[in-house]
Amino acid sequence: MARLLLRDDQWRRIEPLLHGKASDRGVTAKDNRLFVEAILWIARTGAPWRDLPDAFGRWHTAYMRYNRWCKKGVWQQIFDTLADDPDLEQLMIDGSIVRVHQQGAAKKAQNAEAMGTSRGGLSTKIHAAVDALGNPVRLVLTPGQASEYGAAPALLDGFSPQAVLGDKGYDSTALRDLIQAVGAEPVIPPKKNRLAHIEVDWHCYKDRNLVERFFQKIKQFRRLATRYERLARNYQSLLCLVSAVIWLA
Repeated sequence: MARLLLRDDQWRRIEPLLHGKASDRGVTAKDNRLFVEAILWIARTGAPWRDLPDAFGRWHTAYMRYNRWCKKGVWQQIFDTLADDPDLEQLMIDGSIVRVHQQGAAKKAQNAEAMGTSRGGLSTKIHAAVDALGNPVRLVLTPGQASEYGAAPALLDGFSPQAVLGDKGYDSTALRDLIQAVGAEPVIPPKKNRLAHIEVDWHCYKDRNLVERFFQKIKQFRRLATRYERLARNYQSLLCLVSAVIWLA
């Protein structure tokens, strides 16, 4: 049997959030735990779906079920539910590029599938916001060449933190105004070409490493460190599941 990832206490928290219910035909969700473990095995190993161990059932059945749940937004719902009580004393934002494997390259409309050409070739950029404890609260995908500050409004939408921490890539007057408009302090170092002097709380800025640690955690899952999914929806779903597991830790 392949190594499983979820502890019993973690499973008890995630089980009520999954699809399936008791019916006249039996319990349709009885294999949900094995199914979720199968998806986590794929995410962790980066293996092709066809290599899914027999202990998890037929690989094609698992893939088709995963794809259906992606279409229904189940994985996003799980993540949103577990991330509904963040510590917003601080909000750290950052972006990280992942290379798109040639098998995952979209045949058409690559930009619509959050793929773009950067210095490393075809890539996707994961934009993330984490709370004061380092837990992910918002995830956005863009083509790899997209700017970080351009995705920042989507990361901040609906949140009212006390401070927003970002690196120099987020040094934009418009973004600073947006952060201050929600009552937060922008803790963002200025770029070298900025003429006006800007004070930075460097002691607070040290906590920005929490978002970098988040990226280190998710990239331990090989299918997130390299993108194999052609559809942005399916890649984001894997990202949501792994982020949900981080909340369960």
